[in-house]
Amino acid sequence: MICIADSAQGSSGSPFPLGPPEPAIRQFDGRDIATVSRIVGEALREHYDSSLYFSLSQAWPEGFLVAVDVADVPVALLLGVAQIPGEARILMFAVDRPYRRHGVGSRLMDEFLARSRQRGMHKATLEVRVGNTNAIRFYTRYRFSVMDLLRGYYSDGENGYQMARDLLSTPFPWPGRAKP
Repeated sequence: MICIADSAQGSSGSPFPLGPPEPAIRQFDGRDIATVSRIVGEALREHYDSSLYFSLSQAWPEGFLVAVDVADVPVALLLGVAQIPGEARILMFAVDRPYRRHGVGSRLMDEFLARSRQRGMHKATLEVRVGNTNAIRFYTRYRFSVMDLLRGYYSDGENGYQMARDLLSTPFPWPGRAKP
């Protein structure tokens, strides 16, 4: 006898036949550095000294969010900073491959934009590789627009786009958030 769930899991090749369990979102913690560093390296193709994550988390702890699995291990991150008054900047945003396309990124973005608005920020900015069409499409759904071309912005020489969105004129719900 064959179980339908077994055959469905086997045919997809995914360890999560119905998607991974919904991760919880919490603030970054120093013990997350190794996992966050790995996710950033694989997803963003950038490698930073591990001390950078801790130092950036100190300026605005509520802006550095991680989505964690049931074992409290990060599966995604959004590192935001507030360097310019009234402006939230997303420095790093990455989701580990098995958790992509399951709403984890949307949940992180929703939470970050809500925290930015609560802090009185009026604008959000980010940079993205020009070749990362999936990310650009995702940010566009969140009403980010391309503001500038950044030539040779990334460590491998790839160009980037600077994108921005207004936080004051767009009420909830954002794309991933249900109506209140």
